[in-house]
Amino acid sequence: MNAHPRTAPQFEAATAGESPPERPDLAVVAAGSGRMGRSMAVAFAYAGVKVTLLDLKARNEQGAHAQREQALAEIDDHLGSLNRAGLIGASDIDRIAGRIRFCARDEAAQALAGAGLVFEAVPERIADKRAAFELIESLCPPACIIASTTSSMLAPELATLLAGPARFLNAHWLNPAYLVPIVELSPHPGTAASALESTRRMLESIGKVPVDCAPSPGYIVPRLQALVMNEAARMVEEGVASAADIDRAVKLGFGMRYASMGLLEFIDYGGLDILYYAGRYMADKVSDQRYATPAIVEQLMAGGELGLRSGQGFYDWRAIDASAYRDRLLGRFAAQLRSEGLLRPPAGD
Repeated sequence: MNAHPRTAPQFEAATAGESPPERPDLAVVAAGSGRMGRSMAVAFAYAGVKVTLLDLKARNEQGAHAQREQALAEIDDHLGSLNRAGLIGASDIDRIAGRIRFCARDEAAQALAGAGLVFEAVPERIADKRAAFELIESLCPPACIIASTTSSMLAPELATLLAGPARFLNAHWLNPAYLVPIVELSPHPGTAASALESTRRMLESIGKVPVDCAPSPGYIVPRLQALVMNEAARMVEEGVASAADIDRAVKLGFGMRYASMGLLEFIDYGGLDILYYAGRYMADKVSDQRYATPAIVEQLMAGGELGLRSGQGFYDWRAIDASAYRDRLLGRFAAQLRSEGLLRPPAGD
């Protein structure tokens, strides 16, 4: 099992009110003024960081003005949504929006001259990526970190498009980027450790939760959700359940459960043997291809490493107070039920 190192589980969130990590002194540019660029700009501005939203597409004066107005209108709409959700006050909207500077392509030299961290967010076409990197590299300082927000291209492939690949990595945000905390960091083998660490610290300083991922199609979240979404569609196709009932089951069962604990944590919590035997049954009855047991599960099962009750599984549980852990887990789940208005008081006599 040396190929799959295990650590003790760390399931506690940061303490409320805890001081944020020290913010690296990096000027931030969102290069690409579409949906992702605008959403990232809101995320940084909300956290108090001045950010430049740079339009990389060559446009005439009228087109550049229209793009600016459209981008700023969408940013205002995002901030209005945050206000209506009770996350910011009406008086915060202008203050946050004031931290976002829009620059057209003909202002790129000015926008990139002092940049310390550039998030590239142009369409998912290799020619667009190549052109964006050529422009960014030609205008930003040598020490500037360049991170692509691509959702489909791998870091080793994109790194070949840069003259200085050591400062490059992928940083995949999930929409809406100004709310979802996870950002999947995927470096290539030549990414400098300092570039990865500086990107991580900047993201943490604005309240994001970076997770590391090797260059692999779909990263973590898209790879998982593609399987789940396809399986949900198959169940509708097969007449197993209606779309409404499947979604109700996801929202109030699957979703709540895995918001309280992670997938691998859940395997260890319930016992790896449960997954092992359930998977074998599903492979036999539904699809051997979709439900085949992974080799790592076979190995853990053979070694009797079943999770929480045996002390080891995907995590090392030996130093964990199991009773206190279960209490914390119950508390998290109860909080979700309460937020959905589903936590009912006990019945009286």
